[in-house]
Amino acid sequence: MGAFDAVCFDLDSTLCVSEQSDADIHAAVFDRVDPDPFFAPADVRAVDATELPTAHSDREFYEHLYRAICADVGGDPAHAPALAAATVDVVDETAVTFRQGAREALAHVRDRYEVGLVTNGGEAAQTAKLERLGVADAFDATVFCDPSAGVEPKPATEPFERALAALDAAPERTLYVGDSHGADVVGAHRAGLRSAWVPLVRHDSAPPADPDPAPTHRLDGMAELPSVL
Repeated sequence: MGAFDAVCFDLDSTLCVSEQSDADIHAAVFDRVDPDPFFAPADVRAVDATELPTAHSDREFYEHLYRAICADVGGDPAHAPALAAATVDVVDETAVTFRQGAREALAHVRDRYEVGLVTNGGEAAQTAKLERLGVADAFDATVFCDPSAGVEPKPATEPFERALAALDAAPERTLYVGDSHGADVVGAHRAGLRSAWVPLVRHDSAPPADPDPAPTHRLDGMAELPSVL
């Protein structure tokens, strides 16, 4: 018998990536607001989203995000509402494509295991991404972490527990695959699952070499997932 009975995935930056570049989004947002750019895309990625207040909409999330950036770089937080509104206008949530190796990794898992999806984000927006990818029916259990629907976001344990219950899977025999250490690895370990951390490496930032807690498996890309199953 193998090590796992079930495999669950994160969606954003794990199975899919945006077709809009961070640089293009950044430029388009500041084209719509008064201040000159006072932070860079790397400053956005440096924010630990798990430390932000709970948001009940995309606009509220972006406002929390920009207030955190202002605190980090010394910007005026009064700009946060306008930046958030502009970001909602600019970002096309459905403009996604598979992350390299993710389509094949998902197909490999579907042939062999019970498969779940645990994703931060509302059902409508996340389902639109799944439909764009052609995998809306690929999962035996799907959990959308949406505070407005009563489901706290990762790293809360509740969404993982919901997926385990739907899959009738034991946590110690379930692998969770995600790109975010703070949301995915921490949340999975709190709920008793094992983890496969697949950080998305960017040219202007690098994931920590020795994160705490250490993931069960650290992968350089989604194509490596079958090797740990």
